[in-house]
Amino acid sequence: MKRTIFRVATAVSLVGLMLSAEAALAQKSGGVLKAYHRGTPPSGSIHEEATNSTVSPYMGVFNNLVMYRQDIAKNSMDTIVPDLAESWAWNSDGTKLTFKLRKGVKFHDGKPFTAKDVQCTWDGIQGKRKAKLRKNPRKSWYKNLESVSTNGDYEATFNLKRRQPAFIALLASGYSPVYPCHVSPKKMRTHPIGTGPFKFVSLKQNEHVKFTKNKDYWKKDRPYLDGVEWTIIKSRATRVLAFIAGKFDMTFNVDVTIPLLKEVKAKAPHAICELVTTNVSTNLIINQDAPPFDNAQIRKAMVLAIDRQAFIDILSEGQHVQGGVMMPPPSGVWGMPPEYLKTVAGYNPDVAGNRAAARKIMESQGYGPNNRLKIKVSTRNIAIYRDPAVILIDHLKEIYMDATLDTVESANWYSKVGRKDYMVGLNLTGVGVDDPDAAFYEGYSCGSQRNYTGYCKPEMEKLFEQQSMMVDQEARKKLVWKIDKMLQEDAARPMIDHRKAAQCFQPYVKGFVTHVNSVYNNWRLEDVWLDK
Repeated sequence: MKRTIFRVATAVSLVGLMLSAEAALAQKSGGVLKAYHRGTPPSGSIHEEATNSTVSPYMGVFNNLVMYRQDIAKNSMDTIVPDLAESWAWNSDGTKLTFKLRKGVKFHDGKPFTAKDVQCTWDGIQGKRKAKLRKNPRKSWYKNLESVSTNGDYEATFNLKRRQPAFIALLASGYSPVYPCHVSPKKMRTHPIGTGPFKFVSLKQNEHVKFTKNKDYWKKDRPYLDGVEWTIIKSRATRVLAFIAGKFDMTFNVDVTIPLLKEVKAKAPHAICELVTTNVSTNLIINQDAPPFDNAQIRKAMVLAIDRQAFIDILSEGQHVQGGVMMPPPSGVWGMPPEYLKTVAGYNPDVAGNRAAARKIMESQGYGPNNRLKIKVSTRNIAIYRDPAVILIDHLKEIYMDATLDTVESANWYSKVGRKDYMVGLNLTGVGVDDPDAAFYEGYSCGSQRNYTGYCKPEMEKLFEQQSMMVDQEARKKLVWKIDKMLQEDAARPMIDHRKAAQCFQPYVKGFVTHVNSVYNNWRLEDVWLDK
Protein backbone atom coordinates (compact mmCIF):
# COMPACT_ATOMS: atom_id res chain seq x y z
CA MET A 1 0.00 0.00 0.00
CA LYS A 2 1.25 3.44 -0.91
CA ARG A 3 1.29 5.93 1.97
CA THR A 4 1.84 9.67 2.08
CA ILE A 5 5.26 10.08 3.61
CA PHE A 6 4.89 13.37 5.47
CA ARG A 7 1.33 13.76 6.58
CA VAL A 8 -0.31 15.95 9.20
CA ALA A 9 -2.30 13.74 11.55
CA THR A 10 -4.95 16.38 12.12
CA ALA A 11 -6.33 15.28 8.77
CA VAL A 12 -8.14 12.53 10.62
CA SER A 13 -10.30 11.42 7.71
CA LEU A 14 -7.25 10.84 5.50
CA VAL A 15 -5.51 8.92 8.25
CA GLY A 16 -8.63 6.81 8.78
CA LEU A 17 -8.78 5.87 5.10
CA MET A 18 -5.12 4.96 5.08
CA LEU A 19 -5.50 2.85 8.21
CA SER A 20 -8.46 1.01 6.72
CA ALA A 21 -6.39 0.13 3.69
CA GLU A 22 -3.51 -0.95 5.90
CA ALA A 23 -5.80 -3.14 8.01
CA ALA A 24 -6.54 -5.16 4.89
CA LEU A 25 -2.95 -6.34 4.87
CA ALA A 26 -2.05 -9.49 6.74
CA GLN A 27 -0.22 -8.64 9.95
CA LYS A 28 3.09 -10.39 10.51
CA SER A 29 4.22 -11.70 13.87
CA GLY A 30 7.79 -11.47 15.07
CA GLY A 31 10.60 -8.98 15.30
CA VAL A 32 11.70 -6.55 17.99
CA LEU A 33 10.69 -2.91 17.61
CA LYS A 34 13.72 -0.70 18.20
CA ALA A 35 13.06 2.85 19.32
CA TYR A 36 15.19 5.50 20.95
CA HIS A 37 14.45 7.20 24.27
CA ARG A 38 15.51 10.68 25.35
CA GLY A 39 16.57 9.72 28.89
CA THR A 40 16.33 7.13 31.65
CA PRO A 41 12.73 6.87 32.88
CA PRO A 42 12.43 8.00 36.52
CA SER A 43 10.72 4.67 37.31
CA GLY A 44 8.46 2.03 35.79
CA SER A 45 5.44 2.96 37.92
CA ILE A 46 3.03 4.93 35.74
CA HIS A 47 0.83 5.92 38.69
CA GLU A 48 3.81 7.54 40.40
CA GLU A 49 5.15 9.51 37.44
CA ALA A 50 4.08 12.54 35.42
CA THR A 51 6.05 12.13 32.22
CA ASN A 52 5.83 10.28 28.94
CA SER A 53 9.38 9.16 29.66
CA THR A 54 7.62 6.50 31.74
CA VAL A 55 4.25 6.16 29.98
CA SER A 56 5.63 5.62 26.47
CA PRO A 57 7.85 2.61 27.22
CA TYR A 58 5.79 1.11 30.06
CA MET A 59 2.20 1.46 28.82
CA GLY A 60 2.45 -1.92 27.09
CA VAL A 61 3.11 -3.63 30.42
CA PHE A 62 -0.42 -2.82 31.58
CA ASN A 63 -4.09 -2.73 30.73
CA ASN A 64 -6.79 -0.26 31.74
CA LEU A 65 -10.43 -0.91 32.52
CA VAL A 66 -11.19 1.09 29.38
CA MET A 67 -8.91 2.76 26.85
CA TYR A 68 -8.89 5.13 23.91
CA ARG A 69 -8.85 3.32 20.60
CA GLN A 70 -5.27 3.10 19.42
CA ASP A 71 -6.21 3.42 15.73
CA ILE A 72 -8.12 6.72 15.96
CA ALA A 73 -6.03 9.87 16.14
CA LYS A 74 -8.35 12.12 18.17
CA ASN A 75 -9.34 10.98 21.65
CA SER A 76 -12.97 11.58 22.55
CA MET A 77 -15.74 9.98 24.58
CA ASP A 78 -16.76 8.18 21.38
CA THR A 79 -13.37 6.45 21.04
CA ILE A 80 -13.37 4.84 24.51
CA VAL A 81 -13.54 1.04 24.27
CA PRO A 82 -13.45 -1.87 26.77
CA ASP A 83 -10.11 -3.26 27.91
CA LEU A 84 -10.07 -5.24 31.18
CA ALA A 85 -13.73 -4.35 31.48
CA GLU A 86 -16.18 -6.07 29.16
CA SER A 87 -18.82 -3.37 29.67
CA TRP A 88 -19.78 -0.47 31.91
CA ALA A 89 -22.96 1.33 33.02
CA TRP A 90 -23.97 4.40 35.05
CA ASN A 91 -26.74 4.43 37.60
CA SER A 92 -29.70 6.80 37.14
CA ASP A 93 -28.17 9.85 38.86
CA GLY A 94 -24.67 9.42 37.44
CA THR A 95 -22.94 8.73 40.76
CA LYS A 96 -22.12 5.03 40.32
CA LEU A 97 -20.09 3.62 37.44
CA THR A 98 -20.08 -0.18 37.35
CA PHE A 99 -17.73 -2.35 35.29
CA LYS A 100 -18.22 -5.99 34.34
CA LEU A 101 -14.71 -7.48 34.21
CA ARG A 102 -13.10 -10.06 31.96
CA LYS A 103 -12.50 -13.54 33.29
CA GLY A 104 -9.36 -15.58 32.75
CA VAL A 105 -6.92 -12.63 32.66
CA LYS A 106 -3.57 -13.21 34.37
CA PHE A 107 -0.81 -10.94 35.56
CA HIS A 108 2.69 -11.58 34.26
CA ASP A 109 3.54 -13.59 37.37
CA GLY A 110 0.59 -15.94 36.77
CA LYS A 111 -1.73 -14.52 39.45
CA PRO A 112 -5.35 -13.96 38.33
CA PHE A 113 -6.77 -10.50 37.72
CA THR A 114 -9.92 -9.78 39.77
CA ALA A 115 -12.04 -6.88 40.94
CA LYS A 116 -9.85 -6.71 44.04
CA ASP A 117 -7.00 -5.42 41.88
CA VAL A 118 -9.21 -2.60 40.60
CA GLN A 119 -10.16 -1.70 44.14
CA CYS A 120 -6.55 -1.84 45.35
CA THR A 121 -5.31 0.34 42.49
CA TRP A 122 -7.63 3.22 43.26
CA ASP A 123 -7.36 2.72 47.02
CA GLY A 124 -3.63 3.24 46.47
CA ILE A 125 -4.18 6.44 44.50
CA GLN A 126 -6.48 7.70 47.26
CA GLY A 127 -3.91 6.87 49.94
CA LYS A 128 -6.09 4.22 51.58
CA ARG A 129 -3.60 1.34 51.33
CA LYS A 130 -0.92 0.65 53.90
CA ALA A 131 1.67 0.43 51.13
CA LYS A 132 1.83 4.05 49.94
CA LEU A 133 2.75 5.45 46.57
CA ARG A 134 5.95 7.45 46.81
CA LYS A 135 4.57 10.08 44.42
CA ASN A 136 0.92 10.52 43.53
CA PRO A 137 0.64 13.12 40.74
CA ARG A 138 -2.94 12.32 39.73
CA LYS A 139 -4.57 11.85 43.11
CA SER A 140 -6.43 15.09 42.39
CA TRP A 141 -8.13 13.46 39.39
CA TYR A 142 -10.10 11.40 41.89
CA LYS A 143 -11.23 14.06 44.35
CA ASN A 144 -14.80 13.12 43.52
CA LEU A 145 -14.26 9.40 44.08
CA GLU A 146 -15.76 8.19 47.35
CA SER A 147 -14.73 4.54 47.03
CA VAL A 148 -14.40 1.52 44.77
CA SER A 149 -16.55 -1.43 45.79
CA THR A 150 -16.61 -4.99 44.48
CA ASN A 151 -19.32 -7.52 43.86
CA GLY A 152 -17.55 -10.85 43.58
CA ASP A 153 -14.41 -11.25 41.49
CA TYR A 154 -15.68 -9.73 38.26
CA GLU A 155 -17.61 -6.56 39.07
CA ALA A 156 -16.25 -3.25 40.36
CA THR A 157 -18.15 -0.03 41.03
CA PHE A 158 -16.71 3.50 41.29
CA ASN A 159 -18.87 5.37 43.81
CA LEU A 160 -18.74 9.12 43.21
CA LYS A 161 -19.68 11.94 45.57
CA ARG A 162 -21.48 13.80 42.81
CA ARG A 163 -22.25 13.50 39.10
CA GLN A 164 -19.14 13.63 36.86
CA PRO A 165 -19.86 12.66 33.24
CA ALA A 166 -16.19 12.85 32.19
CA PHE A 167 -14.99 10.45 34.90
CA ILE A 168 -14.70 7.57 32.44
CA ALA A 169 -12.39 9.68 30.25
CA LEU A 170 -9.89 9.77 33.12
CA LEU A 171 -9.96 5.98 33.35
CA ALA A 172 -9.22 5.67 29.61
CA SER A 173 -5.91 7.54 29.86
CA GLY A 174 -2.57 5.79 29.54
CA TYR A 175 -2.02 7.19 33.03
CA SER A 176 -4.74 4.89 34.45
CA PRO A 177 -3.52 1.27 34.37
CA VAL A 178 -4.72 -1.42 36.75
CA TYR A 179 -2.01 -2.58 39.16
CA PRO A 180 -1.78 -6.00 40.87
CA CYS A 181 -2.92 -5.95 44.47
CA HIS A 182 -0.25 -8.44 45.50
CA VAL A 183 2.75 -6.41 44.28
CA SER A 184 4.18 -3.56 46.37
CA PRO A 185 4.58 -0.01 45.00
CA LYS A 186 8.33 -0.34 45.57
CA LYS A 187 8.56 -3.34 43.25
CA MET A 188 6.36 -1.63 40.66
CA ARG A 189 8.96 1.14 40.36
CA THR A 190 11.80 -1.22 39.48
CA HIS A 191 10.12 -4.33 38.05
CA PRO A 192 6.51 -3.52 37.12
CA ILE A 193 4.03 -6.35 36.64
CA GLY A 194 0.82 -5.98 34.69
CA THR A 195 -1.58 -7.88 32.48
CA GLY A 196 -0.43 -6.20 29.27
CA PRO A 197 1.03 -7.43 25.98
CA PHE A 198 4.66 -6.91 27.01
CA LYS A 199 6.65 -7.99 30.04
CA PHE A 200 9.37 -5.83 31.55
CA VAL A 201 12.84 -7.33 31.10
CA SER A 202 15.43 -4.81 32.23
CA LEU A 203 16.45 -1.21 32.63
CA LYS A 204 20.05 -0.05 32.54
CA GLN A 205 20.67 3.56 33.46
CA ASN A 206 21.51 5.73 30.43
CA GLU A 207 21.61 2.66 28.17
CA HIS A 208 18.29 0.89 27.56
CA VAL A 209 14.85 -0.31 28.64
CA LYS A 210 13.75 -3.72 27.29
CA PHE A 211 10.43 -5.57 27.10
CA THR A 212 9.48 -9.00 25.75
CA LYS A 213 6.26 -10.45 24.40
CA ASN A 214 3.70 -11.72 26.90
CA LYS A 215 3.00 -15.13 25.38
CA ASP A 216 0.07 -15.64 27.73
CA TYR A 217 -1.66 -12.34 26.85
CA TRP A 218 -5.43 -12.53 27.19
CA LYS A 219 -5.88 -11.12 23.68
CA LYS A 220 -4.81 -14.36 22.04
CA ASP A 221 -3.63 -12.91 18.71
CA ARG A 222 -1.63 -10.04 20.28
CA PRO A 223 0.94 -8.67 20.42
CA TYR A 224 2.52 -9.14 17.01
CA LEU A 225 5.97 -8.01 18.15
CA ASP A 226 8.40 -10.27 19.99
CA GLY A 227 9.54 -7.33 22.05
CA VAL A 228 10.35 -3.63 22.26
CA GLU A 229 13.78 -2.15 23.00
CA TRP A 230 14.35 1.50 23.85
CA THR A 231 17.92 2.79 23.56
CA ILE A 232 18.64 5.88 25.66
CA ILE A 233 20.39 8.71 23.81
CA LYS A 234 20.39 12.06 25.59
CA SER A 235 21.52 14.19 22.64
CA ARG A 236 18.52 15.01 20.46
CA ALA A 237 20.65 15.65 17.37
CA THR A 238 22.49 12.34 17.84
CA ARG A 239 19.36 10.26 18.27
CA VAL A 240 17.56 11.83 15.30
CA LEU A 241 20.63 11.23 13.11
CA ALA A 242 20.61 7.61 14.28
CA PHE A 243 17.00 7.29 13.16
CA ILE A 244 17.86 8.85 9.80
CA ALA A 245 20.67 6.32 9.45
CA GLY A 246 18.18 3.48 9.96
CA LYS A 247 19.43 2.34 13.35
CA PHE A 248 15.95 2.72 14.86
CA ASP A 249 12.48 1.77 13.70
CA MET A 250 10.82 4.63 15.56
CA THR A 251 11.62 7.90 17.30
CA PHE A 252 10.67 8.70 20.86
CA ASN A 253 7.18 10.07 21.49
CA VAL A 254 6.79 13.15 19.21
CA ASP A 255 10.48 13.91 19.70
CA VAL A 256 11.15 15.49 16.31
CA THR A 257 10.90 19.27 16.44
CA ILE A 258 9.79 21.28 13.44
CA PRO A 259 13.36 22.38 12.54
CA LEU A 260 14.57 18.77 12.83
CA LEU A 261 11.66 17.56 10.74
CA LYS A 262 13.19 19.36 7.76
CA GLU A 263 16.42 17.42 8.27
CA VAL A 264 14.58 14.10 8.50
CA LYS A 265 12.61 14.92 5.37
CA ALA A 266 15.77 15.83 3.46
CA LYS A 267 17.94 12.92 4.56
CA ALA A 268 15.34 10.16 4.99
CA PRO A 269 12.53 10.94 2.53
CA HIS A 270 11.19 7.41 2.94
CA ALA A 271 10.38 7.94 6.64
CA ILE A 272 6.82 8.52 7.79
CA CYS A 273 6.55 11.58 10.02
CA GLU A 274 3.25 12.76 11.47
CA LEU A 275 3.26 16.40 12.58
CA VAL A 276 0.70 16.76 15.37
CA THR A 277 -0.48 18.93 18.18
CA THR A 278 0.54 17.21 21.40
CA ASN A 279 -1.50 18.69 24.29
CA VAL A 280 1.84 19.63 25.83
CA SER A 281 2.21 23.28 26.78
CA THR A 282 5.30 25.35 27.53
CA ASN A 283 4.62 27.30 30.70
CA LEU A 284 6.13 29.35 33.46
CA ILE A 285 5.94 28.02 37.01
CA ILE A 286 6.54 30.47 39.83
CA ASN A 287 6.94 29.41 43.45
CA GLN A 288 4.22 31.47 45.09
CA ASP A 289 5.13 30.26 48.58
CA ALA A 290 8.53 31.99 48.76
CA PRO A 291 9.59 35.64 48.41
CA PRO A 292 9.85 37.59 46.22
CA PHE A 293 7.33 35.62 44.17
CA ASP A 294 4.72 35.54 46.88
CA ASN A 295 4.17 39.11 45.64
CA ALA A 296 1.35 39.01 43.07
CA GLN A 297 2.58 42.20 41.44
CA ILE A 298 5.96 40.69 40.57
CA ARG A 299 4.24 37.64 39.12
CA LYS A 300 2.03 39.89 37.02
CA ALA A 301 5.10 41.72 35.69
CA MET A 302 6.63 38.41 34.63
CA VAL A 303 3.49 37.51 32.69
CA LEU A 304 3.63 40.84 30.83
CA ALA A 305 7.29 40.31 29.95
CA ILE A 306 6.61 37.22 27.84
CA ASP A 307 6.57 37.63 24.07
CA ARG A 308 4.71 34.46 23.16
CA GLN A 309 5.03 34.91 19.43
CA ALA A 310 8.81 35.20 19.74
CA PHE A 311 8.91 31.80 21.45
CA ILE A 312 6.75 30.34 18.70
CA ASP A 313 8.77 31.86 15.87
CA ILE A 314 12.15 30.81 17.29
CA LEU A 315 11.29 27.32 18.48
CA SER A 316 8.83 26.16 15.86
CA GLU A 317 9.10 28.48 12.86
CA GLY A 318 5.65 29.79 13.73
CA GLN A 319 3.97 26.37 14.06
CA HIS A 320 3.25 26.24 17.80
CA VAL A 321 0.04 27.94 18.88
CA GLN A 322 -1.03 30.30 21.64
CA GLY A 323 -3.57 29.22 24.19
CA GLY A 324 -4.49 28.97 27.82
CA VAL A 325 -4.65 25.88 30.03
CA MET A 326 -6.81 23.92 27.61
CA MET A 327 -5.43 22.87 24.25
CA PRO A 328 -6.52 25.34 21.54
CA PRO A 329 -8.90 24.41 18.73
CA PRO A 330 -9.19 22.83 16.23
CA SER A 331 -7.36 19.80 17.67
CA GLY A 332 -8.33 20.72 21.21
CA VAL A 333 -11.95 20.42 22.26
CA TRP A 334 -11.99 22.85 25.21
CA GLY A 335 -9.49 25.63 24.44
CA MET A 336 -10.35 29.32 24.13
CA PRO A 337 -10.97 30.35 20.50
CA PRO A 338 -8.64 33.06 19.09
CA GLU A 339 -11.17 35.90 19.40
CA TYR A 340 -11.76 35.06 23.09
CA LEU A 341 -8.04 34.62 23.78
CA LYS A 342 -7.37 38.21 22.70
CA THR A 343 -9.44 39.44 25.66
CA VAL A 344 -7.10 37.78 28.17
CA ALA A 345 -4.60 40.07 29.92
CA GLY A 346 -1.05 39.40 28.72
CA TYR A 347 -2.12 38.14 25.30
CA ASN A 348 -2.13 41.62 23.80
CA PRO A 349 0.29 41.54 20.82
CA ASP A 350 1.69 44.96 21.84
CA VAL A 351 4.83 43.50 23.43
CA ALA A 352 6.54 46.86 23.92
CA GLY A 353 3.49 48.21 25.71
CA ASN A 354 3.19 45.11 27.87
CA ARG A 355 6.82 45.34 28.91
CA ALA A 356 6.56 49.05 29.67
CA ALA A 357 3.68 48.24 32.00
CA ALA A 358 5.74 45.43 33.56
CA ARG A 359 8.67 47.78 34.24
CA LYS A 360 6.35 50.23 35.97
CA ILE A 361 5.14 47.41 38.21
CA MET A 362 8.71 46.38 39.04
CA GLU A 363 9.67 49.99 39.79
CA SER A 364 6.71 50.26 42.16
CA GLN A 365 8.20 47.29 44.02
CA GLY A 366 11.62 48.92 44.35
CA TYR A 367 13.41 47.40 41.33
CA GLY A 368 14.98 49.20 38.41
CA PRO A 369 18.14 49.57 36.27
CA ASN A 370 20.32 49.96 39.37
CA ASN A 371 18.54 47.38 41.50
CA ARG A 372 17.92 44.32 39.39
CA LEU A 373 16.30 41.19 40.77
CA LYS A 374 18.62 38.18 40.58
CA ILE A 375 16.83 34.87 40.16
CA LYS A 376 17.40 31.29 39.10
CA VAL A 377 15.37 29.65 36.34
CA SER A 378 15.24 25.88 36.80
CA THR A 379 14.35 23.48 34.02
CA ARG A 380 14.64 19.85 33.02
CA ASN A 381 17.92 18.96 31.34
CA ILE A 382 16.55 18.01 27.94
CA ALA A 383 16.51 20.19 24.85
CA ILE A 384 12.77 20.86 24.64
CA TYR A 385 12.98 22.41 28.13
CA ARG A 386 16.38 24.10 27.90
CA ASP A 387 15.71 25.91 24.63
CA PRO A 388 12.64 27.88 25.80
CA ALA A 389 14.28 28.48 29.20
CA VAL A 390 17.08 30.38 27.48
CA ILE A 391 14.53 32.55 25.66
CA LEU A 392 12.66 33.17 28.93
CA ILE A 393 15.84 34.40 30.60
CA ASP A 394 16.34 36.84 27.75
CA HIS A 395 12.79 38.18 28.07
CA LEU A 396 13.07 38.69 31.83
CA LYS A 397 16.07 40.97 31.32
CA GLU A 398 13.62 43.48 29.86
CA ILE A 399 11.97 43.95 33.27
CA TYR A 400 15.02 44.21 35.54
CA MET A 401 15.44 40.49 36.21
CA ASP A 402 18.81 38.78 35.76
CA ALA A 403 18.43 35.01 35.69
CA THR A 404 20.83 32.08 35.62
CA LEU A 405 19.89 28.68 34.25
CA ASP A 406 19.65 25.70 36.59
CA THR A 407 19.33 22.40 34.69
CA VAL A 408 17.95 19.35 36.50
CA GLU A 409 18.19 15.72 35.34
CA SER A 410 14.92 14.11 34.26
CA ALA A 411 14.89 11.59 37.11
CA ASN A 412 14.91 14.46 39.63
CA TRP A 413 12.88 17.16 37.89
CA TYR A 414 9.35 16.33 39.01
CA SER A 415 10.43 15.54 42.55
CA LYS A 416 12.21 18.90 42.75
CA VAL A 417 9.30 21.00 41.56
CA GLY A 418 6.82 18.85 43.49
CA ARG A 419 8.47 19.83 46.76
CA LYS A 420 8.72 23.45 45.52
CA ASP A 421 12.50 23.46 45.57
CA TYR A 422 12.76 26.17 42.93
CA MET A 423 12.24 29.92 42.42
CA VAL A 424 11.10 30.11 38.80
CA GLY A 425 10.80 27.20 36.42
CA LEU A 426 10.37 26.70 32.71
CA ASN A 427 8.13 23.68 32.49
CA LEU A 428 6.33 21.55 29.94
CA THR A 429 2.94 20.27 31.02
CA GLY A 430 1.29 17.40 29.22
CA VAL A 431 -2.35 16.63 29.93
CA GLY A 432 -3.22 12.95 29.97
CA VAL A 433 -6.80 13.56 28.84
CA ASP A 434 -8.18 16.45 26.78
CA ASP A 435 -10.79 17.30 29.38
CA PRO A 436 -11.03 20.11 31.96
CA ASP A 437 -11.46 17.62 34.82
CA ALA A 438 -7.93 16.40 34.19
CA ALA A 439 -6.31 19.77 33.51
CA PHE A 440 -7.93 21.86 36.24
CA TYR A 441 -7.80 19.36 39.08
CA GLU A 442 -4.27 18.20 38.30
CA GLY A 443 -2.60 21.56 37.71
CA TYR A 444 -4.58 24.12 39.71
CA SER A 445 -6.57 22.45 42.48
CA CYS A 446 -5.61 23.01 46.10
CA GLY A 447 -3.33 20.25 47.35
CA SER A 448 -2.62 18.57 44.01
CA GLN A 449 0.93 17.23 43.79
CA ARG A 450 1.18 18.63 40.26
CA ASN A 451 0.05 22.08 41.33
CA TYR A 452 3.70 23.09 41.33
CA THR A 453 3.09 26.81 41.91
CA GLY A 454 0.97 26.42 45.05
CA TYR A 455 -2.01 28.20 43.47
CA CYS A 456 -5.12 27.71 45.62
CA LYS A 457 -8.37 29.68 45.60
CA PRO A 458 -11.66 28.42 47.09
CA GLU A 459 -13.70 30.35 44.52
CA MET A 460 -11.87 28.55 41.73
CA GLU A 461 -12.47 25.18 43.39
CA LYS A 462 -16.21 25.90 43.20
CA LEU A 463 -15.94 26.70 39.51
CA PHE A 464 -13.94 23.54 38.85
CA GLU A 465 -16.73 21.52 40.46
CA GLN A 466 -19.48 23.41 38.65
CA GLN A 467 -18.07 22.70 35.19
CA SER A 468 -17.34 19.08 36.11
CA MET A 469 -20.99 18.37 36.90
CA MET A 470 -22.45 19.90 33.73
CA VAL A 471 -24.18 17.64 31.23
CA ASP A 472 -24.70 20.33 28.57
CA GLN A 473 -21.23 20.28 27.00
CA GLU A 474 -21.64 23.54 25.02
CA ALA A 475 -22.58 25.41 28.19
CA ARG A 476 -19.73 23.68 29.97
CA LYS A 477 -17.31 24.87 27.28
CA LYS A 478 -18.22 28.54 27.85
CA LEU A 479 -17.67 28.19 31.58
CA VAL A 480 -14.34 26.46 30.91
CA TRP A 481 -13.23 29.44 28.81
CA LYS A 482 -14.13 31.79 31.68
CA ILE A 483 -12.15 29.68 34.16
CA ASP A 484 -9.17 29.47 31.82
CA LYS A 485 -9.12 33.26 31.39
CA MET A 486 -9.18 33.75 35.16
CA LEU A 487 -6.27 31.32 35.64
CA GLN A 488 -4.14 33.17 33.08
CA GLU A 489 -4.86 36.58 34.58
CA ASP A 490 -4.09 35.23 38.07
CA ALA A 491 -0.64 34.10 36.78
CA ALA A 492 -1.48 30.68 38.20
CA ARG A 493 0.83 29.01 35.66
CA PRO A 494 1.34 31.38 32.73
CA MET A 495 1.10 29.62 29.38
CA ILE A 496 3.68 30.39 26.70
CA ASP A 497 2.58 28.11 23.86
CA HIS A 498 1.09 24.77 22.92
CA ARG A 499 3.53 22.58 21.09
CA LYS A 500 3.55 20.75 17.80
CA ALA A 501 6.06 18.02 17.01
CA ALA A 502 6.48 15.01 14.76
CA GLN A 503 6.41 11.29 15.42
CA CYS A 504 8.58 9.48 12.88
CA PHE A 505 8.85 5.81 12.02
CA GLN A 506 10.19 3.66 9.23
CA PRO A 507 7.72 2.67 6.48
CA TYR A 508 7.79 -0.99 7.51
CA VAL A 509 6.33 -0.11 10.93
CA LYS A 510 2.60 -0.82 10.67
CA GLY A 511 -0.38 -0.35 12.95
CA PHE A 512 0.87 2.74 14.82
CA VAL A 513 -1.23 5.92 14.94
CA THR A 514 0.00 9.18 16.44
CA HIS A 515 -2.71 10.79 18.55
CA VAL A 516 -3.42 14.49 18.09
CA ASN A 517 -4.72 15.62 21.48
CA SER A 518 -2.63 13.63 23.95
CA VAL A 519 0.82 12.02 23.84
CA TYR A 520 0.00 9.61 26.67
CA ASN A 521 -2.66 7.28 25.32
CA ASN A 522 -1.36 5.50 22.20
CA TRP A 523 1.63 3.47 23.39
CA ARG A 524 0.11 0.05 24.07
CA LEU A 525 1.87 -1.14 20.86
CA GLU A 526 -0.08 -4.41 20.84
CA ASP A 527 -1.35 -3.69 17.31
CA VAL A 528 2.04 -2.69 15.88
CA TRP A 529 3.85 -5.05 13.50
CA LEU A 530 6.92 -5.00 11.28
CA ASP A 531 6.47 -5.59 7.56
CA LYS A 532 10.02 -6.80 6.88
